[in-house]
Amino acid sequence: MSTLFNLSGKKAIITGSSRGIGKATAIRLAEHGAKVVITSRKIDACEEVASEINSTYGSDTAIALACNISDKEQLAKLHKDSVAWCGEIDILVCNAAINPYFGPSLNIPDSAFEKIMRSNVQSNFWLTNMVIPSMIKSKDGSIIIISSIAGLHGSSLLGAYAISKAADSQLARNISVEHGPNGVRANCISPGLIKTDFARALWENESILKSQTNKSALKRIGMPDEIAGAVVFLASQAGSFTTGQNIVIDGGEGETA
Repeated sequence: MSTLFNLSGKKAIITGSSRGIGKATAIRLAEHGAKVVITSRKIDACEEVASEINSTYGSDTAIALACNISDKEQLAKLHKDSVAWCGEIDILVCNAAINPYFGPSLNIPDSAFEKIMRSNVQSNFWLTNMVIPSMIKSKDGSIIIISSIAGLHGSSLLGAYAISKAADSQLARNISVEHGPNGVRANCISPGLIKTDFARALWENESILKSQTNKSALKRIGMPDEIAGAVVFLASQAGSFTTGQNIVIDGGEGETA
């Protein structure tokens, strides 16, 4: 394995890693040598992924821990239990997110807006602040937040979600500036339409799928593994001079007329 992408000895937490982009990311990080913490709200789903990884890459490669990201105490326990299992965290992938409301922002209930911001932004703020002190101490660390192209332009149907994803990219920039002198890197990845359960309402709708793919250069939907590869880059030595960036992976959606 090229030393540029070798993650041997690294320890990673990947939120929302029981399926989709998070699962693909956990598998690829493990493939490149990292120990990985699989976490989402449902422990059974996490255990399935951890078992799959352990059977492929070694019995002590992955652990399953349940956590509701909107609960600060649960996040603190996730961090504590992760460190107890593998040691201080070198790689944090904030992938988990929610979108309980689809429609015009004028009609969104306050409770839905608050839930989106708490789960998609504040939870990432909390968890990054939990892992950063040890990264500062070791003068090394990579934080990767999975944002969305929804955060790059206005949306008539995903307003609150788009606002939360724009905030995530700013969180990464702030971390990169504050903690870069201590060797901590922070970046965002903004995927386009990816074939995940989270985006099922979009790609199962033939008109939306056609509209999205027609305006992209590659004319197709993306797959979770195509995001996971970028995470490996940002987590590894290959990405050691990359920080404060928002990497757009959307099949060239902005490249067509």
